[in-house]
Amino acid sequence: MSQTITIDPVTRLEGHGKITIQLNGQGEVEDAHFHVTQVRGFEKFSEGRPYYEMPGLMARICGICPVSHLIASARACEAIMSVRIPPTAALLRRMLNLAQMVQSHALSFFYLASPDLLLGMEFDPKLRNILGVVAAKPALGRAGVALRRFGQHIIELLGSKRVHPGWVVPGGVTEPLSTAKRDEILAMLPEAYANAALALSAYKQIADRFDAEIDVFANFPSNFMSLLNEDGSIEFTTGALRLIDAQGATIEDGITAARFAEVIGEAVEPYSYTKFAYYKPLGYPQGSYRVGPLARLNIVSSMGTPRAEKELAEFKQLASGPILSSFHYHHARLVEILYGVEKIEEILNDPGILDKHVRATAGVNRLEGAGQAEAPRGVLHHHYKVDENGKMLWANLVIATGQNNRAMNLGVLQAARHYVKDGKFTEGILNRVEAVVRAFDPCLSCSSHAFGQMPLAISLVSAHGKVVDRAVRG
Repeated sequence: MSQTITIDPVTRLEGHGKITIQLNGQGEVEDAHFHVTQVRGFEKFSEGRPYYEMPGLMARICGICPVSHLIASARACEAIMSVRIPPTAALLRRMLNLAQMVQSHALSFFYLASPDLLLGMEFDPKLRNILGVVAAKPALGRAGVALRRFGQHIIELLGSKRVHPGWVVPGGVTEPLSTAKRDEILAMLPEAYANAALALSAYKQIADRFDAEIDVFANFPSNFMSLLNEDGSIEFTTGALRLIDAQGATIEDGITAARFAEVIGEAVEPYSYTKFAYYKPLGYPQGSYRVGPLARLNIVSSMGTPRAEKELAEFKQLASGPILSSFHYHHARLVEILYGVEKIEEILNDPGILDKHVRATAGVNRLEGAGQAEAPRGVLHHHYKVDENGKMLWANLVIATGQNNRAMNLGVLQAARHYVKDGKFTEGILNRVEAVVRAFDPCLSCSSHAFGQMPLAISLVSAHGKVVDRAVRG
């Protein structure tokens, strides 16, 4: 008889999801899916609101990467305003986004992934968590906590709040950087450098223990997409997108926010509330691609900072072309943490960083605008339409997790087929299947955006757990 293995919930993720593995009568894996089981309606919530409220509203989508939503939203609003923000505001936004990237990557690597990497996939699940890491590897545990605190404190200093800061607004930021805050951040840098170096060194010492996982953790040819600068260096806040194939050849370059909807489509599947993005000329699913740290390091030719540049050169030695195993997302995150610390120092030493002119003003000059940025997990795109008074008529958000969605599902299937044999499995085997998803570090709260007629099931449950009513669409 056929059998379904259900992992619900998938642990150590940001949001709610589950995995189902379908076995045939011989105990062989026939199919597997990663289900995003939550749904949210921020696109609909925004309708009727003034466009200039959008950055603050969109930041509420996520408590881990609100800054990326702030920036992508503000850039969409600035396209509507037809305004260019002051240079110092652009620097400050870049620093804020990098601080978020550092803290988010630290959360992903140390809190969510390192229990598997440092303690082992088969380790006691009761102890396979950040507290277990701190107990077994005190120096590394402290480094992870400190790196997250480093990024969060910079966000707090700039935006007055660690979570959902309202500092980024259409036209720039609300207030300039003070000398005292600049000096406080500069004083934090030596410890951040030391912790980033410790993390990279520790990872390299253990990476070769996971050759088996590297082989089957979403390890297959695919396309990749990320922002980059005109000189080929890494970029998180401005620039344009490049899409490459599995051999590293450029499929399309210079994809601006204004052109994004022309070339990127979104499909839906009945088993998830997260959309599946794809490159339109190739169709779905052939046009699927991966985004995030692995994609960025596969695409860029340089980091633009000396320490991260050395790490990028070493990272690229893992393969003769694009690195295909999604296990290497972990390594890529650590390289980006080091880059973030270096780039923050560079920005703080810019002679114009204390300039007081940090906001431009304008009204509605276009009825449509789009903005994009790199979130920690990959490309983030916001697209808005307004009326002549600036009232929001329509919004669509394309989230990094939706762009990685097909790769995550294929990776879950690949790992399940490798590990589940004759219908037999252990907790450690199922943890490995979960760990495929953790390698991508999906943000499910960000990604669960319905569009069009996606199937939807809503249950009303009483305080005693009884289903009172149920409505189904599609």
